[in-house]
Amino acid sequence: MLENADKVFYPKSIALIGASTKENTLSRTIFTNLIEGGYKGILYPVNPKAESILGVKCYPSVTSIPDSVDLAIIVIPSNYIPASLEECGKKGIKGIIIISAGFKEVGGEGVVLEKQVVEIIKKYDMALIGPNCLGVINPDSKSSMNAAFGKFMPKPGNIAFITQSGALGTAILDYAKGLNIGFSKFVSMGNKAGLKEMDLLKYLKDDPVTKVIIMYVEDMSNPREFLKVASEINDDVNNMKPIVAMKSGRTAEGAKAASSHTGALAGSDEMYEALFNQCGVIRANTVEELLDVSLAFAHMPIPRGNRVCIVTNAGGPGIMTTDAAIKFGLQLAKLDPATITELRKKLPPTSNFNNPIDVIGDAQHDRYEWALEHIMKDKNVDCVIVLLTPQSVTDVEEIATSVVKCVKGTKIPVLACFMGIVDVSKGIDILKENNIPVYRFPEEAAMTMSVMYKYGQNVFAPKTEVIQFKADKAAALKVIEKAKKDGRKYLPELESLEVFNAYGFPTLKSFLCPTSEEAAKRANEIGYPVVMKIVSPDIIHKIDVKGVKVGLESELEVKGAYAEMMQNVKILKPEAKIWGVNIQQCAKRGEEVIVGAKRDDSFGPLIMFGLGGSFVEVMKDVSFSIAPVRLSMAQKMIRSVKTYKILEGVRGKPACDTDAIADCICRLSQLMMECEDIAEVDMNPIIVHAKGQGCKLADARIILK
Repeated sequence: MLENADKVFYPKSIALIGASTKENTLSRTIFTNLIEGGYKGILYPVNPKAESILGVKCYPSVTSIPDSVDLAIIVIPSNYIPASLEECGKKGIKGIIIISAGFKEVGGEGVVLEKQVVEIIKKYDMALIGPNCLGVINPDSKSSMNAAFGKFMPKPGNIAFITQSGALGTAILDYAKGLNIGFSKFVSMGNKAGLKEMDLLKYLKDDPVTKVIIMYVEDMSNPREFLKVASEINDDVNNMKPIVAMKSGRTAEGAKAASSHTGALAGSDEMYEALFNQCGVIRANTVEELLDVSLAFAHMPIPRGNRVCIVTNAGGPGIMTTDAAIKFGLQLAKLDPATITELRKKLPPTSNFNNPIDVIGDAQHDRYEWALEHIMKDKNVDCVIVLLTPQSVTDVEEIATSVVKCVKGTKIPVLACFMGIVDVSKGIDILKENNIPVYRFPEEAAMTMSVMYKYGQNVFAPKTEVIQFKADKAAALKVIEKAKKDGRKYLPELESLEVFNAYGFPTLKSFLCPTSEEAAKRANEIGYPVVMKIVSPDIIHKIDVKGVKVGLESELEVKGAYAEMMQNVKILKPEAKIWGVNIQQCAKRGEEVIVGAKRDDSFGPLIMFGLGGSFVEVMKDVSFSIAPVRLSMAQKMIRSVKTYKILEGVRGKPACDTDAIADCICRLSQLMMECEDIAEVDMNPIIVHAKGQGCKLADARIILK
């Protein structure tokens, strides 16, 4: 199917099935757009009731067209489309765009029709866009094809746009026109019965005119395949094509009620966040951000570092930009003394020569040009943001021209911020015409530069492999199979520990004790203090039934705790089947973290990390990745939580052994990949000790599918 995608984007001939003589119809609009857009190939309108449309001869069917046809655009009622597709298949047409609606989006008969469409395109190996879509636009001069029912043809550019919403697509095209943004391809996917987002990514990866890929998605057909394809694109440092995606549905109904902390925290949006983060896709929160970022990637090199120099003609905006830069993870570049010496030669003594460079309110283009020329030669500068506020003597157009002159041939990115609308408009036009990204406010420019820097860090970072640990998979599966045979989906802690021990997790000594006497005996063997926990296949959250006692110091305390615990459980969970208690070695003091996993039908195993304890669901300070998890991604998961500084060591406490946490994350990733009957895992808490002293798994549970 994908091998015929060129027939969709670069067809030498097009049949428009359902071409209409009536104005203001979708098919007539598409036909007009193809002609007025300057399509380079041959058009064949198909309509059995018309002789010609706009002076072009009509054909009663595709089979009556005497020549070969590459692409069929179908705009007829949905119930006629399967038969039309059969005709296209017999004609040898390999590219199909179905504009018509009335398929799975309407349910019922529409679902059946779409299944028929899928069967036919597979039968004839057709590349299909749609159904229920806006169409496809290829502004590349080799094609100049506007096969969509939007209002205009976007100008050629190097940004490819894939959208699941045709209506939003037209709005973004209109908005982009106002920003002078050009496109290499525009694809409205519709119902995605044929080519899906990962297929289009594969195609655009090798498209010579595409430099950046932007996407609007509402769902993913195959998230794991998307992960693979997007990762391949972002791992290719010799052919970098940043992918910027806007995913709607952040505030959709939360995750379904789940038994584990991980299940409750891993909602749909968290999965997409993990997906994008893992494969290097940049997630935009707004349409404005989507275009701001893509514009910078389209026309500027990737910064190799985060040292930014700010050039401004006003102190206030310079401070605003500094604040925004620091907030988004940039650092102010410390200029070389030789650069400052050069700046002093032409800038007035009242200028600020420390970054941000303030060329003063009466600055004209000569000061900006002088400052930029020398700053951009400074080895301590990775990127530049140029600010301008319109003041009485500000020669806006000349300054814009100077910026263009300085940027040409540069190897570092330069973003402009001309603040205002009316007085700066001509200068902004000059910048846009010369492909210099320009923003209205400093925060937008700083955010965009930060995104570019972080993308570069991800792309150029050394890639680690997925670690394969030595594990006793058979022993783990034996425990799981026994639980399944007993009709249980929940593995109490001691059974879970058997599984974890098989995969080499650092566990504490634990013993199942059905009586108080056995509990006291095991406590004496382990050595005090000890921990006592209720063991029941019917109790998941032990603390809710007062089923945990910590720091028991003697045999007397153990027996007393046993009696009290049994009484509490009998009152709070009278129907629970009690196996006994777990007498467990007491871990040394350390920081508590949680490592967990959840298996999703589409995404597969999702691994979670966060600061642990009973309030993890309240704090929600967690990160996710999709298994298999590389060591570098495990380390990134740890660093990405807001409370990471606690693990670095605060208030005199030593730094924690984050390497040991990363090891647990990678082991859990392998466990979830190899034991497919596991639905959810919670290891909460894992007690992390000082660097080099490892960690211990203090409590855990496994839930089966």
